[in-house]
Amino acid sequence: MSAVADLAADAWSSMLRVLLHYRRSPGLLAVSLAVPVLMVVVFGYVFGSAITVPGADSGASGAPDASGAGPVDGYREFLMPGLFAMVAVNGIVPTMVGAARDVGRGVTDRLRSMAVSRTGLLLGQTLADLLVSVVVLALLAAVGLVVGWRIRGGPADALGAFGLLLLFRFAMTWVGLLLGLAVGKEEAAGQLAVAVFPLAMVTNAFVPTGGMPGWLAAVAEWNPMSAVVQAGRDLFANPSAPAAAWPMQHAVLATLLWCAVLLLVCGPFAVRKFATHGT
Repeated sequence: MSAVADLAADAWSSMLRVLLHYRRSPGLLAVSLAVPVLMVVVFGYVFGSAITVPGADSGASGAPDASGAGPVDGYREFLMPGLFAMVAVNGIVPTMVGAARDVGRGVTDRLRSMAVSRTGLLLGQTLADLLVSVVVLALLAAVGLVVGWRIRGGPADALGAFGLLLLFRFAMTWVGLLLGLAVGKEEAAGQLAVAVFPLAMVTNAFVPTGGMPGWLAAVAEWNPMSAVVQAGRDLFANPSAPAAAWPMQHAVLATLLWCAVLLLVCGPFAVRKFATHGT
């Protein structure tokens, strides 16, 4: 019981350290909040004017959906679950850069020399990111509602969708921690962060996979982010394009399996890398 209490105390202290960093760097938090708004504008209005999604065509006429909940806003109904998932997958970036910064500045070595739980220290960082991501997702949802997105499923399904998004974000932070500890340099981590955007683009988040070449569609449909996107569309009851791949047909289960695999692989390896850094 004492070990659990110590882990919780160390996780709490580590979480506060990360949150204080956000407090002292308001620009970082402002960017985190502004990016989702810009994403809605760029993808929803600029790209959306040239993209037609099967099942979302009623948005052109502004006709109400079958439930009477209001007009289906075409592409933006299709898009919002993809933007939610993009916020989740972007959890890789801040944790990766932060972990690499701590390694480069010697913070990791100082923490390792203390009688604290390695798991607790890393868990605190991921929980801090999770709290920030709750705010970001709430803002993105509010912006989505303003531009015409609607939750057309039940409240339980909607809560389940946001729960899956947060779980996926939590898994992505452990991926980011492992990469940041492995890279060990803030500049290199910043350059590696550029690779996250192509990962997010080769998915079903922004366009249906049916228009992609066969091999690329297969890659997109088995991308973990695509399962999260499809699960969101299913649970929010938003329009989605048909896809035959197993993760698309069982999106909620696929999302849970992907998260479990990522956590079981990246979590222990990140803790081990943290504990043995420099030795």
